[in-house]
Amino acid sequence: MIKRLALACVLCVAGLASAAHRPNLLIITVDDMSADSVGAFGCALAGTTPHIDELAACSLRFDRAHVQVGNCMPGRNVMWSGRYPHNNGVEGFVQNKNPGYPVLTDLIKKAGYFTAIRGKAAHSTPYHPYPWDLVLDTLSDGTTAHKKDAESFGVSTAHGIAAAKEAGKPFCLMINIADPHKPFHTGKDKHKPSRVYTADEVPVPGFLFDDPAVRTELAQYYSTVRRADDAVGAIVRTLHESGAAGDTVVVFLSDHGMPLPFAKTQLYHHSTRTPLIVCWPGVTKAGAVDRAHMVSAVDLLPTRLDIAGAPHPGGLDGRSFAPVLKGQTQTGRGMVFKEYNQNSAGTRELMRAVQTKKYLYIFNPWSDGVRDMRTATKGTATYRRMKQLAKTDPAIAARLDLIDHRVLEELYDIERDPDALVNLIDDPAHADELATLRAALEGWMAETGDPTLGVFRERDNAEARAAFNKHQESISPRAKRKGK
Repeated sequence: MIKRLALACVLCVAGLASAAHRPNLLIITVDDMSADSVGAFGCALAGTTPHIDELAACSLRFDRAHVQVGNCMPGRNVMWSGRYPHNNGVEGFVQNKNPGYPVLTDLIKKAGYFTAIRGKAAHSTPYHPYPWDLVLDTLSDGTTAHKKDAESFGVSTAHGIAAAKEAGKPFCLMINIADPHKPFHTGKDKHKPSRVYTADEVPVPGFLFDDPAVRTELAQYYSTVRRADDAVGAIVRTLHESGAAGDTVVVFLSDHGMPLPFAKTQLYHHSTRTPLIVCWPGVTKAGAVDRAHMVSAVDLLPTRLDIAGAPHPGGLDGRSFAPVLKGQTQTGRGMVFKEYNQNSAGTRELMRAVQTKKYLYIFNPWSDGVRDMRTATKGTATYRRMKQLAKTDPAIAARLDLIDHRVLEELYDIERDPDALVNLIDDPAHADELATLRAALEGWMAETGDPTLGVFRERDNAEARAAFNKHQESISPRAKRKGK
């Protein structure tokens, strides 16, 4: 423990040469990991993420950070375009040949950086061929790196750092760890995590239900979280061994919550809260925790550009939180806006949300009591068990009905009810807060040119909602594939 902590803490002890100096940039992401699966962010299960916890101990941790979207490709494109999905054109899992705007790679290369990526190249870049200087999915011996091999992420990191050195440029590496995305570790694959959890020891999230089948799947998930942490350890160790740690800004986060019902493919609190960690040597304070500012994925690109001393392009929706990294207070950080448009199957069930430190409001124009949402979690053992138990358990039947059909509007007191179990939308005691959040969401839609604005203003008109959803389905990738 002490040795590993020493390796991580070297990241924060060295100052940068000057304000004009361009530090190296290392972005580490994990796939489908809830924030509260990380020890430093309150995980109820001991030992899930020792390496991430050590990184957090030497960095600035954001307690109220969120991503915009509860699924991968749209969410990652928000991060590296600085634009909401309805403005960057990546609303689902379709690449644009010509997005018409620069992304992280374009901007950071122009600033003189060598760029390389491992994993998720298609999900992190809106066009092809990829603009990265180097794609690290192939190892130096010519073999394809296995996405579940934790140690290989260290090998890829070393490759990227060496290639940047040879090019004579500072590096911008994006290392996208594939875990804990399914398939989970079940004990049958050869890439074993450093610790495997059992069904009887894992905590059951409040938005799920306690059942042997659920516990088994959660044990597999937490074991896979541990394997993701093993990969983080390999990356940080490699950075230290390269001698570049003291001159490298490290950003760590997850793309969204766990791949189980009421988390992935949703906009709930646990869907979008991300374990954001930033270490800027000589700037961020080791072990610091920010609870005052709500930052989100759309802010990552302008923040990275500020760290690199690079200019901002026009048209960004995000706002840099670099001043917060420097210990300053930033106004206008009391809420974040979130959106969902379509899943990997190409169906469109649009949702919009606004979250403050206390409340979460969600608008679901697609919900009509009949239409079934095609989430990414219906193939899970947990969902299948929910379907079985709903036949005889009224409480589980009600939860199943909600995950399948939702309701038009939802309002939750996140401070008291982070699992979003009690919808306060019709509670008169919260009418003022509801009006405030509706107004905030409407203002955001108008400001950002969200095409959902019209139906939001006519949300009480069932015919208007039906027409809106019919149009959305007509422009969906699924409809285009069918030639409609």
